Amino acid sequence: VQLQASGGGLVQAGDSRRLSCAASDRTFAAYNVAWFRQAPGKEREFVAGITWVGGDRNIADSVKERFTISRDDTKKTVYLEMSRLNPEDTAVYYCAADRYYSGSFSGRFMYWGQGTLVTVSS
Repeated sequence: VQLQASGGGLVQAGDSRRLSCAASDRTFAAYNVAWFRQAPGKEREFVAGITWVGGDRNIADSVKERFTISRDDTKKTVYLEMSRLNPEDTAVYYCAADRYYSGSFSGRFMYWGQGTLVTVSS
């Protein structure tokens, strides 16, 4: 499955932004999907995940009060809604999908999008 992440850009601190992860595969509804981010000089970290069945959500503690994840399988798209952004949220955001894995370890996801850069200015 091919993933296309979009929605990044330059925003001001305190703004909201929605990222989209669009899939090419018609079976996308059967995939668990997650968002990761990688800030300059830092390791990639888990942000949020949503399962294929029941849409169970897992949000990293660091963003739990500000970020939400959702999916619209009719559009083969998963969204990451980000609010009250701050400069520490500046990173390249990646979406990933896997048919069987739904955790927070990036190495277990089979498919990856190309990433979209979010820059938060203070």
